[in-house]
Amino acid sequence: MPVIAILGAQWGDEGKGKVVDQLSEGARMVIRFSGGDNAGHTVINPYGEFKLHIVPSGIFYPNITCIIGNGVVINPARLINEIDNLISNKIDVSHLFISDRAHLVMPYHTLLDQLEEKSKAERAIGTTLRGIGPAFTDKTARLGIRVSDLIDKRGFFNRLCSIVNYKNEILTKIYGADPLSVEDIYHQYIEYAERLAPYIKHTPLIIQNSLTNDELIILEGAQGALLDPDFGTYPYATSSSPLAGGACQGSGISPRCIDGILGVFKAYCTRVGGGPFPTELNDDVGNLIREKAHEFGTTTGRPRRCGWFDTVAARFSHHINGFTGMVITRLDVFDILPQIKVCIGYKLDGEIIDYFPANTTELIKCQPVYEELDGWQSDTTGIREFEKLPLAAKKYIAKLEELIGCPTNIVCVGPRREQTIEVKPVLDV
Repeated sequence: MPVIAILGAQWGDEGKGKVVDQLSEGARMVIRFSGGDNAGHTVINPYGEFKLHIVPSGIFYPNITCIIGNGVVINPARLINEIDNLISNKIDVSHLFISDRAHLVMPYHTLLDQLEEKSKAERAIGTTLRGIGPAFTDKTARLGIRVSDLIDKRGFFNRLCSIVNYKNEILTKIYGADPLSVEDIYHQYIEYAERLAPYIKHTPLIIQNSLTNDELIILEGAQGALLDPDFGTYPYATSSSPLAGGACQGSGISPRCIDGILGVFKAYCTRVGGGPFPTELNDDVGNLIREKAHEFGTTTGRPRRCGWFDTVAARFSHHINGFTGMVITRLDVFDILPQIKVCIGYKLDGEIIDYFPANTTELIKCQPVYEELDGWQSDTTGIREFEKLPLAAKKYIAKLEELIGCPTNIVCVGPRREQTIEVKPVLDV
């Protein structure tokens, strides 16, 4: 059986959670490989509606091993709350494991995130203020604390003392904030460690066993490709790689094992926070999309910025990930529109370009060049076969395939698990 990576192909919030939940039925393992609780995956299934932030979306299948990979940064308090919520809804979490190599979000990360964003005023990035960026900064700077560090209590305390003393210098002298207590943090995290101990594992061995047994593994991404710190709209980016390469790094699976890379696109584009967004609609159509699709952040509740589908950005996303297929979600949101626009290029300084600029200033200046297609103005939410979609809807999908250069595997016509149309089997790779 193959290893399939399921990635956000735009700026995040594309519906990856639903897709992972849908495809997990045939899997043996789901691994979340990047981000932290700044991500939010909404899953609606027979158990109810769940907003997952750290736990993999395959958790609803009791026969599936769910792993929070080494590439994730974990806020223990939020993870425990998420686990408790699942348990209270009678969801079995005994098959959830946490990589002992994953880094922890500490109280000083959250505080620094908030203080840094506040100090930037109108230049703020628009983070979720949950400490994810500072946690990844410390990981790179070799100042991070990993799950495995909690095992050695004396070693953990000594390391924590050194780091908190350094962070308190920043908090007090740069931001004028009160210092944090080493003892309070230590005792709190020891309590977290005791609560999470049954879930903490040396995950490479578990993963290797599944690979050896030729079992289907799904790698679950967070955020979207256009937020990658190298290839996204830097500095308006996330702090870990949501790309296919990041799926290997954040799970411990060799690139040679990846058989399929599924890019998840919404039928339109959305973005949360600051940064360039060439096709953004600040008009009645943008408001209509937002209200009809309930486009409000799973993690923050902030209204999402909405816009037409951008095939320049989508094609770039395809090129840097190598999608073997794509999922188009929320096609149903366009059911009421008489006309639909698709961005096919950018106008930059009077010239038409068909590439995604690296420079944020240039991207902000880009004006979208649109092709207009007919809408279908009929309800698609109950359709389960591709051939039964309205002709105009099929033409819209075909246009996206043509401009992106990638075939469609799945079309979603609503947020629920059953509102899914299989165009081509995902597992035929």
